[in-house]
Amino acid sequence: MSESSAEAVVGAASAAASAGNWRRAGVAGAAIGVVAAGAAAGVAIERLTVGRGMRRKARLALDSAGPYGTLRGTPGKAYADDGTELYYEVDEVEPEAPLGSRRRRLFGRKAPAPVTVVFSHGYCLNQDSWHFQRAALRGVVRTVHWDQRSHGRSGRGAAQAKDGTPVTIDQLGGDLKAVIDAAVSEGPIVLVGHSMGGMTVMALADRFPELIRDRVVAVALVGTSSGRLGEVNFGLPVAGVNAVRRVLPGVLKALGQQAALVERGRRATADLFAGVIKRYSFAGRDVDPAIERFAERMIEGTPIDVVAEFYPAFTDHDKTAALARFADLPVLVLAGVKDLVTPSEHSEAIADLLPDAELVLVPDAGHLVMLEHPEVVTDRLADLLTRAGAVPAGATVGGYGSTSSSAQPG
Repeated sequence: MSESSAEAVVGAASAAASAGNWRRAGVAGAAIGVVAAGAAAGVAIERLTVGRGMRRKARLALDSAGPYGTLRGTPGKAYADDGTELYYEVDEVEPEAPLGSRRRRLFGRKAPAPVTVVFSHGYCLNQDSWHFQRAALRGVVRTVHWDQRSHGRSGRGAAQAKDGTPVTIDQLGGDLKAVIDAAVSEGPIVLVGHSMGGMTVMALADRFPELIRDRVVAVALVGTSSGRLGEVNFGLPVAGVNAVRRVLPGVLKALGQQAALVERGRRATADLFAGVIKRYSFAGRDVDPAIERFAERMIEGTPIDVVAEFYPAFTDHDKTAALARFADLPVLVLAGVKDLVTPSEHSEAIADLLPDAELVLVPDAGHLVMLEHPEVVTDRLADLLTRAGAVPAGATVGGYGSTSSSAQPG
């Protein structure tokens, strides 16, 4: 999920957890509860027909059998300027012989040039959110997947843990530069970012324009925004949005200071939490339950204090001017039409400022478009590499595609 989806997800879960302690929740709990209303209704109906024990067993079965997020590469560590340990993995190009048919399906008959594709994930996610794209490109193109500070396998933000320093998008851009220095010391680079990851790419361009000029050959911005996130309504009525915006910063800060209590509440309200995640992550009705559970696990793995300390960075985010750094590059701007977190209008605004960019709006797709419609995202990434000159001829992608309930994972 991204910057604003965690507001909805964690806020709703925490409000539900506070139901037995209404005096503390007060007006704040009521306001946050508005966010969960739609999802809660669906969960209530489900509870009439499926018992809690059965739902718990289903989650455990999906956790044990789900194949998503199991791809691993060569691990490495980079260090941010404040000392935060940043974890990344590299998938190297493998010998051509066993990959011939897949390479041809992706790029045609000639092997791609030695570019490195660096994937940056969104808020409350981790590098595994690119599972399908990683599977498709694995061994065919050199790729780097990293976990943002305080997410996944990366260390807790040192400046945040030690001094309570607020996270900024500029800081995340510096983190990406540290990963590139460690994992991609030479050669051309393609930058791919989803949601907060796209903002991180913009911050990198703002802080290190010479890197963009000298080494970056293409950029993909997926479900992201260059600013004005404070205007997003999350699909809520005006009254609910205004209430949430007014109280959410203080509520998240308070929740972050009682992390242990809140985490217990999140576990206790797993059903409601799952309903909210589904609403703000996916648009289709037939998403593979294993994919839904995969998204839940990633978001559940983000501690509430991390959610709280990142939130202010998104309301302050404005990297519109930095987009000019990409003006001479092949750029892909892609979004789900039904994204409630970073609405597709934000992607359209980015494309308006980059008139040579390819704008792809995916119908019936939500915020986690790369999991909901991976075949579209992977196909357009392959085409982007072609337009960047990394490969001589493009081809569409097959076999790494659908996440409908009847599909098999790639």
